[in-house]
Amino acid sequence: MSKPLLELLGVCRSFPAGEQQLTVLNNVNLSIERGEMVAIVGASGSGKSTLMNILGCLDKPTAGRYLINGQDTSAMEADELALLRREHFGFIFQRYHLLGDLTAVGNVEVPAVYAAKERQQRQARAEQLLTRLGLAARLRHKPSQLSGGQQQRVSVARALMNGGDVILADEPTGALDSHSGEEMMTLLQELHQDGHTIIIVTHDMQVAQYADRIIEIKDGVIFADNRKSPRPPTPAAKPRSPTKRRWFGAMERYLEALKMALLAMSSHRLRTFLTMLGIIIGIASVVSVVALGEGSRQAILQNISTMGTNTIDIRPGSGFGDRRSGRIRTLTANDADALKTLPYVDSVTPSISTSATIRYDNQAVSASVSGVGPEYFRVRGYELSGGQFFDDTSVTTLAQEAVIDYNTEKALFPGHDSIGQVIFLGSLPVRIIGVTEKKDSAFGNNDALTIWVPYTTVGGRMVGQHYLNGITVRINQSAPSNAAEQGIIALLKMRHGTQDFFTINTDTIRQSIEKTTATMTLLISAIAVISLVVGGIGVMNIMLVSVTERTREIGVRMAVGARQGDILRQFLIEAVLVCLCGGILGIALSFLIGAIFASTSSNFTMIYSTSSIVAAFACSTLIGVLFGFLPARNAAKLDPVDALARE
Repeated sequence: MSKPLLELLGVCRSFPAGEQQLTVLNNVNLSIERGEMVAIVGASGSGKSTLMNILGCLDKPTAGRYLINGQDTSAMEADELALLRREHFGFIFQRYHLLGDLTAVGNVEVPAVYAAKERQQRQARAEQLLTRLGLAARLRHKPSQLSGGQQQRVSVARALMNGGDVILADEPTGALDSHSGEEMMTLLQELHQDGHTIIIVTHDMQVAQYADRIIEIKDGVIFADNRKSPRPPTPAAKPRSPTKRRWFGAMERYLEALKMALLAMSSHRLRTFLTMLGIIIGIASVVSVVALGEGSRQAILQNISTMGTNTIDIRPGSGFGDRRSGRIRTLTANDADALKTLPYVDSVTPSISTSATIRYDNQAVSASVSGVGPEYFRVRGYELSGGQFFDDTSVTTLAQEAVIDYNTEKALFPGHDSIGQVIFLGSLPVRIIGVTEKKDSAFGNNDALTIWVPYTTVGGRMVGQHYLNGITVRINQSAPSNAAEQGIIALLKMRHGTQDFFTINTDTIRQSIEKTTATMTLLISAIAVISLVVGGIGVMNIMLVSVTERTREIGVRMAVGARQGDILRQFLIEAVLVCLCGGILGIALSFLIGAIFASTSSNFTMIYSTSSIVAAFACSTLIGVLFGFLPARNAAKLDPVDALARE
């Protein structure tokens, strides 16, 4: 004798009620053969719905065993039970339980999606089933556009999508008028004649009369089991189409999860945007802060480059404040010439400094006179506004030529050209051959008057000295400044036989500024990251609310065969999509901030970093995964029967 299709052995089901247990099913023994049409009848609270939930693997018994084709379900995992619901059972719910965002075809397709059926195949079958049930003109209508009877027919088509060997109908006529109810029962009889096993749960004895076998239940106990006709011969199991390749099925489920996530986001646009807001602000803050930091850093470096960044000054003595430095006279022009031969040196200038009273016509001012070499203006980054710089010939011939700065020209020659004019440096007449562009000092002394003449002219014609007060070396940008400094020290020590000089590496100014700006960027970025975390918590809260609001949808999907992984995937993808969209909008907002900043500020512009934008995308994705996982896991862990019972 063959095994029953469904068999309950001593099944009990109880629920906690305060400190006590409420027993809903008590020692139920029942077997149902393949191809039967069975009606389970009982009043409200009799346990008939609980019995149906156990038969459909929506619920598990507290005690006893439930066998399907001889296989015990008590030891099955959640995904194995989902496989049974997906492949063997079809549910027709009293309240239809259709997904409001999907069309009739989309609702019918859902079980086939989780069964990894091809898109064209499942769509064709869904349309065929709906057409067979008289809904050919309603294929693209959503549940809200269908009548109660039409929604019930969509529910029937969904139950048949994967075959529906066993059709479980919970009060199939309870929400229908009498005419639609008769049509529904006629349809169930037709399905029975096609070989489906039909189990109807109802409180209406007239509905139960359509079945061949009526089981009456009261207070959780079966007290009557009547057959109207002899047991029908057991039909052979229907052959099933081969299972789709696992990778293809997984891809289809991912696409379905993506589709449902997009539908959920589209259906609640305002809520979705408010969820994104924290992410938008956080991402915009991170990208903008990095861009501001880089822009300010570049602007500062550009400013200090005009004073001769990456330069090394060489001075006599052991350091600032050395009282013996005035007696050390070992720095010479030959030292400067030797330093020019080093491969990492860009340019070198000797220097002799003094001060003098500058006279022109009837005007007299005090100014700093610097004796320098022809490369001084490259070393310090000066540009001409008019005239020319002096050259090597000027140095060799002790030429009485001078280059003045913007301040000196403004003081001595207000309103007219200074090029070619003769001025007196004390008693030494010199001709002005060039004027430099206005340049801000790094140390805030922007009003000083400065005149540059060849260092040989200052030494030979003004102060009468052949040694130098200092040498300034500009290092190639590609050379490490510290290594270059050590090379310069080694060369001069070899030439002097001792270290009777000290160096001032102005590159440390640039390094200090870079460290300062990096620290500030890190500080503000930390604040922006806090914004991201707050935004992530907001995402988690909204997703938890979304899980609560969509509990019934989760129950429906589980009832038609969705695995826990499918539910987890859907809500996780939704959280990631929310954060990714927030990331995109945040980056767009940061570019908008940059455009506004550029239009209102001429000092510097925001410089965007590709790495920061990529990091922002990665960060928004990570936030979606981290903060979306808990709500998604909570959704996946819901019990199908509890989820279906919630509104």
